[in-house]
Amino acid sequence: MQSSLPIRCAEPQARHTRQARVVWGSRVVTVGGDAPVRVQSMTNTDTADVIGTAVQVKALALAGSELVRITVNTPEAAQAVPHIREQLDRMGVDVPLIGDFHYNGHRLLTDYPACAEALSKYRINPGNVGKADKRDKQFGQMIEAALRWNKPVRIGVNWGSLDQELLASLMDQNSRRSVPWDAKPVMYEALITSALDSAQRARDMGMEPGQIILSCKVSGVQDLISVYGELARRCDYPLHLGLTEAGMGTKGIVASTTALSVLLQQGIGDTIRVSLTPAPGESRTQEVVVAMEILQALGLRTFVPSVTACPGCGRTTSTTFQELTKQIDDFLRAQMPVWRERYPGVEKLKVAVMGCIVNGPGESKHADIGISLPGTGEAPAAPVFIDGEKRLTLRGERIAQEFQQVVENYIEQRFGGARAPETA
Repeated sequence: MQSSLPIRCAEPQARHTRQARVVWGSRVVTVGGDAPVRVQSMTNTDTADVIGTAVQVKALALAGSELVRITVNTPEAAQAVPHIREQLDRMGVDVPLIGDFHYNGHRLLTDYPACAEALSKYRINPGNVGKADKRDKQFGQMIEAALRWNKPVRIGVNWGSLDQELLASLMDQNSRRSVPWDAKPVMYEALITSALDSAQRARDMGMEPGQIILSCKVSGVQDLISVYGELARRCDYPLHLGLTEAGMGTKGIVASTTALSVLLQQGIGDTIRVSLTPAPGESRTQEVVVAMEILQALGLRTFVPSVTACPGCGRTTSTTFQELTKQIDDFLRAQMPVWRERYPGVEKLKVAVMGCIVNGPGESKHADIGISLPGTGEAPAAPVFIDGEKRLTLRGERIAQEFQQVVENYIEQRFGGARAPETA
């Protein structure tokens, strides 16, 4: 029986938040509203190490991070911030810097005005600005600095550093309910209340709503989905997403991808960070790559050409398709910092590297350019498909090198303004 309705392609829901602007020099990164979901990352260097921090910020920016957060925790770190900014400017890296403040941010922003000016945004954790009567005063000092230097703020609540007085108050209120909530919903409410009340206090001091971004980070997937679903329902501030302390390797990647994807599909989230613990010796840029892959897989952004590849099976006993897939993927990513400027639109390129005849020709035809490598028992020939048509066949020991050259030629001809590739 045929359906009377067409099957619709699943698409993320539209976002409905205010728009904020994060500025450095001529670089303006718009957050929220109709702007793309932005990728953010954070350094793990000692900020007092000017050169080391600038080098890592540059690596994160080249990998695709549009905002980079740095720890500002000591007078030495605060003094280093303007010099880090100078180093980045000299290297031609205009990525905005976000200062991450806890406990003493009110003093650092007041005592080191050059630091306050050099940063493009301040992250304030309302659970770590002070206790009792000091809380409002010290939070107010940070907002005053933001107003003085015309900087937006992210009010970032974290359940690992939640305001315990607020939580205790909400627990007391909950105990007086006729049917008390479980403990977890009270924790959710404390996170959201902390963020919204802090945002209102900043507005009462004169901060415009469009200068405020909120986050409520937790480390559980279902917890994050629940908290942000309610936070998004109760405000229209731009929201920063991230599963805090996500972990290392596969666990961290899967958990972050799961939580962020559910929320982004619901139209929730304006900036994201994947908080991975790097494996020993692993580059910090891995968290940027994962964040970009999440957005690209959901169809929200396009950052790098996509490479479709088969997983391999008994038909593909050769490792050639694995080696060629990695070679092409690494090559495309390495070239993107240059290609973004030289070949506009190249990030939408689709490449297929397939291992046998079962799905190889079909997937290759669906891609812009694809190769179907010979599997077990197949003739030692690799047909190459360009724009849906078979254009040439590669043979011999240099199939990998020759296909990479075909890809380079295709990119130059299609995105460099030259004529379309001809049949070989």
